Amino acid sequence: MIIVQAPLRISFFGGGTDFPDFYLQEGGCVLTSTIDKYIFVTIKNRFDSKLRVGYTQTEMVDSVDELKHELIREALRLTGITQGVEITTMGDIPSAGSGLGSSSAVTAGALCAMYTYLGETVTAERLAREACQIEIERLQKPIGVQDQYAIAYGGLRFFEFRPDGQIVGTRIPISVGLQRQLDENFLLFYTGVGRQADSILTEQKANIQDRLQVLREMKDMACLARTELERGNLDAIGSMLDQAWKLKKKLASRISNGEIDALYDKARKAGALGGKITGAGGGGFLLLYCPRERQDAVRSAMGHLQELPFRLERDGVKVIFNYRR
Repeated sequence: MIIVQAPLRISFFGGGTDFPDFYLQEGGCVLTSTIDKYIFVTIKNRFDSKLRVGYTQTEMVDSVDELKHELIREALRLTGITQGVEITTMGDIPSAGSGLGSSSAVTAGALCAMYTYLGETVTAERLAREACQIEIERLQKPIGVQDQYAIAYGGLRFFEFRPDGQIVGTRIPISVGLQRQLDENFLLFYTGVGRQADSILTEQKANIQDRLQVLREMKDMACLARTELERGNLDAIGSMLDQAWKLKKKLASRISNGEIDALYDKARKAGALGGKITGAGGGGFLLLYCPRERQDAVRSAMGHLQELPFRLERDGVKVIFNYRR
């Protein structure tokens, strides 16, 4: 049996500039980090030739083509595994519509598990590239490329998406003390609203040519946020999150709504310096940056929402158990 741990991620700045339709014209960049919440993917031999895939449903099929779980199906096709395995996925959070990159975590995690099963060691770059191939090229998802790279590499990173197609990631060099302070200043609340990201992202993708100036401002903000973070100006990150959220809402009509705006306004009045809905928007998790002395007031303001404590995670996708008999 092989168990792979794939971290979820939070994108702080620049999301939207990682769509190929934008960055192949203008270049893009994001400031992002993996967090200590995970998708786990297991794979093991079966005694027969069937394929069994367990997630919120259980599938038992004779061929890869019969699988309904499209991410696992395409990962099997890409790696060349055709029969005789059992695969399961499970997560620390509700996987549907979380805004924490769970789909890309499943894809990258499944690829890592399958290659390990085949006895191959693959690089983070290859995992990210092939996860993009599955989600964007094969399945035609209206998404960018940041999640796959953030999850494969792990850590607090600045990714550049260059017009020539090259993707370059740099780990942000901050001290242990500064990272601890950053961890302590973030709060994450589940809105209780699930959403299908595809519909929001389809509109966002269609709007790219009409939102070029907004996306340029978001790209510039990601660069500035990197600079402020490297200087240790953490509260500047909080205030910039507020500015970035206002820009993000301009990308598509359903990124926010009246309920989300009301929650965010409550948090700001209680002392949060800034925040955003993670991922595509429309629901999922609400991230807030709040100095510790104001956090009790913010938690009280968000009283009916479930908080998800988290810390930034240094590692990307990795094998945590590999036992062969």
